Amino acid sequence: MTDTLPRATRVLPGGAGTPADTVTLDFDDRFRRRKRYVADGGLAFLLDLPEATVLRQGDGLLLEDRRVVAVQAAPETLLEVTAGEAIGLPRLAWHLGNRHLPAEIDGARILIRRDHVIEEMLRGLGAGLREVLAPFNPEGGAYGEHNRQPSHPHGHHAHDHDHAHDHDHGHGHHHHHH
Repeated sequence: MTDTLPRATRVLPGGAGTPADTVTLDFDDRFRRRKRYVADGGLAFLLDLPEATVLRQGDGLLLEDRRVVAVQAAPETLLEVTAGEAIGLPRLAWHLGNRHLPAEIDGARILIRRDHVIEEMLRGLGAGLREVLAPFNPEGGAYGEHNRQPSHPHGHHAHDHDHAHDHDHGHGHHHHHH
């Protein structure tokens, strides 16, 4: 009976006023257009936005009855990447960016989602790796932060290539794009 649920039809960046409730979501559930949620205090509502939108920690979801539900970023199991003796953080960031991975750059570390292939590559480069539990707020660049909408969620390539090309990811990882 979703038609009886209050609908959240607007995102208020940074929130507004005192929220009626709070909804705690992992990153995947903070990139949606339409979905039924039950907030932490039990308030059920339907997110019903015109387009899929990245919800950030502290945003408010404006319900039709003018109540606001605050968005909290849930802690997730992430991989903390730090510089090693043989490689600095900027080079590690380049290698991760070259693979179009969502990444959160946070001071002297980069947070990414666990991926055994990427972990092997990072180990081979000499990075420091450690599992952490933290909210995941990847950088906005790959996600079109100017309008808060990812062009493609979950790391899909957002490029149009008119011609086939090869590129080398280093350490024997080489592939061909069409």
